[in-house]
Amino acid sequence: MLIGFPGHHFETSENPADLPLSPTAKRLPLMTINATSVAAIGAGRYRVDVAAATATSHEVTLPRDYLATLGLPTVPAERMIEESFRFLLERETNTSILREFSLPLIESYFPDYRAEIKRRLHP
Repeated sequence: MLIGFPGHHFETSENPADLPLSPTAKRLPLMTINATSVAAIGAGRYRVDVAAATATSHEVTLPRDYLATLGLPTVPAERMIEESFRFLLERETNTSILREFSLPLIESYFPDYRAEIKRRLHP
């Protein structure tokens, strides 16, 4: 696989997103996002709009007991959705994110999601 930036490429056999990070390192977003907005559209349902080169809109369901299951019962739902999108955008482009999904589904694509979101949002 050829990775890098214009004029500075190098060859690797590994996917850079899969390379381990040091405990103090932070992933940089894969893309520049101008704005991400979260709005409730029904009981446990949210619309997330991501403004980028190609704007996208997503409908996300937050199951009623999911925050408590994660040990985050006091975290506002909108904050959970926003941070979950920040997590996703560090790993994939907004156009790769499903247009409609339930928040717990993220963990089936990214096994580190549960531990990471708890770390980011733990009071």
